[in-house]
Amino acid sequence: MTVTAPPGYAALITAAGRGTRAGGGLPKQWRLLGGRPVLDHALAAFAGFDRIVLVVHPDDMAWAMERYAGPVTIVTGAQTRAASVRAGLDALEGQATHVLIHDGARPLVPDAVIQGVIDALQAGAQAAAPALPVSDALWRGSDGRVTGTAPRDGLYRAQTPQGFTLAQISMAHRRHADDAADDVELARLAGIEVAITPGSEDNLKITYPADFARAERIRGRDMDIRLGNGYDVHAFTSGDHVTLCGVRVPHDAGLLGHSDADVGMHALTDAIYGALAQGDIGRHFPPSDPQWKGADSAIFLAHAASLARDKGFRIGNADVTLICEAPKIGPHALAMAHRLSEIMGLEESRISVKATTSERLGFTGRREGIAAIATATLIKE
Repeated sequence: MTVTAPPGYAALITAAGRGTRAGGGLPKQWRLLGGRPVLDHALAAFAGFDRIVLVVHPDDMAWAMERYAGPVTIVTGAQTRAASVRAGLDALEGQATHVLIHDGARPLVPDAVIQGVIDALQAGAQAAAPALPVSDALWRGSDGRVTGTAPRDGLYRAQTPQGFTLAQISMAHRRHADDAADDVELARLAGIEVAITPGSEDNLKITYPADFARAERIRGRDMDIRLGNGYDVHAFTSGDHVTLCGVRVPHDAGLLGHSDADVGMHALTDAIYGALAQGDIGRHFPPSDPQWKGADSAIFLAHAASLARDKGFRIGNADVTLICEAPKIGPHALAMAHRLSEIMGLEESRISVKATTSERLGFTGRREGIAAIATATLIKE
């Protein structure tokens, strides 16, 4: 479940670096993790914030605008991290009271880490940042040899997001124009006291090639995949067309139903509801309610897809099979997939619409109606 930020709290995501130590030929924030850019995951963690500012390298501006513009304000970064953060803070001036500054190369920040920073600020802390106590022994070394040891008492591994009142961190950046390891360093130089909140081992910063493998393991451990199926039947009645998966198909009969009797869309809608353990269409749109008489089934499917998103899931794929002797589905299958993609906001490459007959057996074989089965996969973001 995504953290919902209090009013006045903004997120600032830094992604202007050119770090290529992680390999792959691209800056690490643009490399794929679970089929999506690392930066996608970092931004998704802050989707519950009313205001999100993303700082990117000038060379990445066009790509970032195409992918994120709208819910995210995108600004151009600078040559140093501190200067890039200042650009983001300037974009927030007068629009927020507090800001959480997060590294775009930390894609798996847990909700609890974000909430811990917010809670500390809400409780009156001037600033707050997550960290983990250092538990390993510390050595000094040179030329591949241990040259000494160092005490680990009181040492922490710093993480992000680091939270501040917007006015104070903006002031700290203006006072100290030089680059810094992070924003906590600048805050302390400005005399701001920083509270330590709990970090997480899962909140890794991707830096080296092996970090991608570790991140995939973390995602796999926590992944929530849901599978739902739907089945629907509608009988033929008088008419000159049927509506299947949102497409009007000429036929010598119509389909009988309370709404538009779109058997394919009904089955797919129920598949999504099933994956969410949210019943079926009848629970959300009772047939006893006259307002749904003759309704466009796109209303039902759009609601199911929206409900999935609201619960933190994305639709991985959808598969619909129409069972009938007639009409012919093949010539319309691509148009049906396109219409379903429009309604669900899902790429067509993730949608399959196909047909089969029942070899003239049963009610479909006798051309008394059409049946449909559908399967939908949901993946927790």
